[in-house]
Amino acid sequence: MNSDYLFVYGTLQKDMDNDMSKFLSKHAVLVAKGYFHGKLYKVSWFPGAIISSNALDKVYGSVFKLINSETVFKVLDDYEGIGENYPKPNLYKKDTVTAYLDNGLTLKTWVYIYNHRVTDLEQIISGDFLN
Repeated sequence: MNSDYLFVYGTLQKDMDNDMSKFLSKHAVLVAKGYFHGKLYKVSWFPGAIISSNALDKVYGSVFKLINSETVFKVLDDYEGIGENYPKPNLYKKDTVTAYLDNGLTLKTWVYIYNHRVTDLEQIISGDFLN
């Protein structure tokens, strides 16, 4: 998929005060808050989401429109542990989902999906890492 949109649900959210969330805010425009169908887990000090086919499972976050997606994804892929320099399987993988926005629109967007087993992880039942 060729998309300039990215759904974020964890440490990249605008309300997180870290270098990578600031980097994303400088290189993207916040489109809207919303959710995608998935489940959210506490991995460590950061969350991991997986895709779900159950419409009741929701992961909440925000969608950004990237100003230069190639440049932004190079930096964010490194942050998310994606690439040849990281152990296989990578911690995350980039996948596409349908995001359901608070303004009633839907769009296809990239999202970083947790790429390991979740059986031993604590699920964040609310689907919202910030609350």
